[in-house]
Amino acid sequence: MDRIQAIATEILAREGGYVNDPDDPGGPTKYGVTLATLRAVRGDDSLGVAALRRLSKAQAIEIFIQHYYTAPGIAILPEPLQPSVFDMYVNAGRNAVKILQRLLGQMGQSVAVDGVIGPQTARAAAEAAALAPHHLVDAYAIARRNYYLRLADQRAPLRKFARTRAGGKGGWIKRAESFMSQRYHLSEAEFKTRVAAWG
Repeated sequence: MDRIQAIATEILAREGGYVNDPDDPGGPTKYGVTLATLRAVRGDDSLGVAALRRLSKAQAIEIFIQHYYTAPGIAILPEPLQPSVFDMYVNAGRNAVKILQRLLGQMGQSVAVDGVIGPQTARAAAEAAALAPHHLVDAYAIARRNYYLRLADQRAPLRKFARTRAGGKGGWIKRAESFMSQRYHLSEAEFKTRVAAWG
């Protein structure tokens, strides 16, 4: 579990502390744990922001491992893919798995897009990884980046999570690119061209 603990610690560092951004669909969040998640984990719908503010880093990491790694079954995916899917699950829930399932379908694997890691998804991912493990990791990270860009295309208030105030690559894009080979990173010019329609 040391490897998973290390990955969870890295995710926590990317998430940051307490935020309550009105444009964030997750609502109040600390260390990547939303108030809704905290209520579900503790089985108490009456918990408020004060309880979320008291959440420790150790508690957040425990939630990550139990609810975003173990519960969805990320452990049965190919090991090289696990860090990125784990990170994305913390950030986007079951959409992390749907992104993978759509990608596997594009790669010729037969898999339902249901957001659930079952035997079919695990087998398809293993087969894709056996052919080209690094390609699968890069392709998943690119698919993550594309997911973020599409979200920002569709919902203007979310663009600040994908682009800095100065117009460069923002948090979401840098987060996705941290899991892919450098050669697949968008240059600043390519990024600005991609988001030019945002104004």
